[in-house]
Amino acid sequence: MREHYRGAGLLETDLAATPFAQFTHWFEEAVTSGLHEPNAMVVSTVDEAGRPHSRTVLLKGYDERGFVFFTNYGSRKGRHLAANPAVSLLFPWHPVDRQVIITGTVRRTGRDETAAYFRTRPHGSQLGAWASHQSEVIGSRAELDRMYAELADRYPPNEQVPVPPRWGGFRVTPDAVEFWQGRANRLHDRLRYVRTSESDPAHSWRVERLCP
Repeated sequence: MREHYRGAGLLETDLAATPFAQFTHWFEEAVTSGLHEPNAMVVSTVDEAGRPHSRTVLLKGYDERGFVFFTNYGSRKGRHLAANPAVSLLFPWHPVDRQVIITGTVRRTGRDETAAYFRTRPHGSQLGAWASHQSEVIGSRAELDRMYAELADRYPPNEQVPVPPRWGGFRVTPDAVEFWQGRANRLHDRLRYVRTSESDPAHSWRVERLCP
């Protein structure tokens, strides 16, 4: 199977001043193109033996401080990031022949920020965050459904669900952000912002072109 890319290309003169502004531009285009779940990203972590692990997670916000997602801190990725904060994010926007690859380190979001996002989740998703001990072995689907049903009885739709203590956000502070545009003959455009200073995140970036 082979796809022939016919993208218009990506030049250095096309780029915004910061990777965050450029991401906004591409993200908005991904949304308007009708791409299914454009905020879906592959999050890759490393375990204690140095083996990589990847899974799809939804981006829930970003600004010049970084890119935010939420999870159970006791999950496999949560445990990996507690031991090794290095992380990679990949947005695979195949229908528009684009990818964005972000590498950096994570910090937990504050509990106020976590609670504010948790309140926006559907009631069922709030219950699910309690019912699932993410990444742990469970005996059966029936066991998971039973835990969810017990929580649904305890917290009906008109009852506020508290934020699980082991659940919260991670903010990825990027040290590099690569924008990949598919081109003909596999001569893709790859432009990467690399952080040059921690003191001025809005402006401390250089751009380099990578061979495809």
